[in-house]
Amino acid sequence: MRFFSSLAVAASLTVAATAADAQQKLRVGFIPVMGVAQIFVADGEGWTKQAGIPLTMASFESGPNMIQALSSGTLDVYVAGLAPLLVARAKGIDVRVIAATVVEEMGFSASASFSPYFEGRTQAQAFKAFREKSGRRVKLATQPIGSGPHTTLNYWLWEVVKADKADVEILEMGIDATQRAILTGAVEGGSTREPALTIMRRQNPAIKLIANGSEMFPNFPGVVVAVLGSFADKNPKAVEDLVRAVVRATKLLKDDPKRAAPFVSAAFGKGLVAEDILVDAIKSPQTQFTSDPRRIIESTAKLQDYQVKLGALEKAAPLDGLFALSVYDRAVKDN
Repeated sequence: MRFFSSLAVAASLTVAATAADAQQKLRVGFIPVMGVAQIFVADGEGWTKQAGIPLTMASFESGPNMIQALSSGTLDVYVAGLAPLLVARAKGIDVRVIAATVVEEMGFSASASFSPYFEGRTQAQAFKAFREKSGRRVKLATQPIGSGPHTTLNYWLWEVVKADKADVEILEMGIDATQRAILTGAVEGGSTREPALTIMRRQNPAIKLIANGSEMFPNFPGVVVAVLGSFADKNPKAVEDLVRAVVRATKLLKDDPKRAAPFVSAAFGKGLVAEDILVDAIKSPQTQFTSDPRRIIESTAKLQDYQVKLGALEKAAPLDGLFALSVYDRAVKDN
C-alpha cells in the first residue's frame, strides 16, 4: 500500500509541476522594432495563452538596457538584438538564444540635407565632401556601444566604406531619439530599422536609405529571443512552447502581412503607427524574418570578433551554449 501511495504522491507532484510550468506567465522585455513582430503576433493570435504561457510586455530603448533587468530576474524573456548578449556572456551571465527573428535588419539612412551628397560620389567621398563644405564632421546617430546598430554602423563605415574617421562623428542615443534626429536634421544620418525607415520616408521622401542590411554586414544577426539559462532549466516546456509560437508567427508574417499587422502595432503603441505603414514595413526588404538560430551562428562569431575590435568586448569567447539548438529542434519537430 505504501508503494502505491508513493506512486500516487509522485504522480500528483508531477501533475502539479506540469500544471505550474504550463501556467507560467512570461515577462517579456522588447525593443520597439520590427524584429519583435513574432512575439506580438503570437500573443495577439492567442497562441501563447493557449499554450499556457500568457505574456506581459515591457518596452526598452535598447538591448544593453534590458540585460540588467534580465539578469536581475525582473524579466524572463529578452527579445532584442543579439549583440548585447555577447557582452552579457562576457560578464558571466548565462543567456541562451532559443530562436532568431530577423537578419540584416539594420540600414543606414541619410537626412534630407545629407542624402544629395551621395549622388555621383562614392560613400566615403560623400562624408568627405560634407566636412569640406560645412567645416565640421558628419553627425550620425546610433544606439549605445555593444548594441547591434552601433556595431553594424561602425563595421560599415570603417570596414566597408573605408570612411575617414576625421569626417564622421558618431552620437549614441535611443531608437526614438535617432528617428527624430534624422527627421529634424539634427544629425545627417544614422542607423534605421523598420518601421522607423518606412515612417521617416513617408514623412519626408528626401530621406534616403543609403545602405541596406546586406551591404552593411552580410547576414547580420538581428533580434533574437533569449532566456536566462536558469529560467530555461526550470521551465523547459514554457520555453519550447514559446519557440513553437515564434516559428508559427514567422510563417504568418511571411504569408499574410495584413493579418499580422494589427497585432504588430502593439509593439509601437496601439494605433500610433498606421496599419498600412506596418504592412509595408513587414514586407520591406529590410525585414527578413527567420526563426532558425543556426542561420546566425557564423555571423555571430564575426560580430563578436568585431566587438572586440571596437572595445565593446575584452576578448572573443567560445559560443558554446549561447544557442539552445536542442530546444529549437524539439520545438519545431512537432510544428
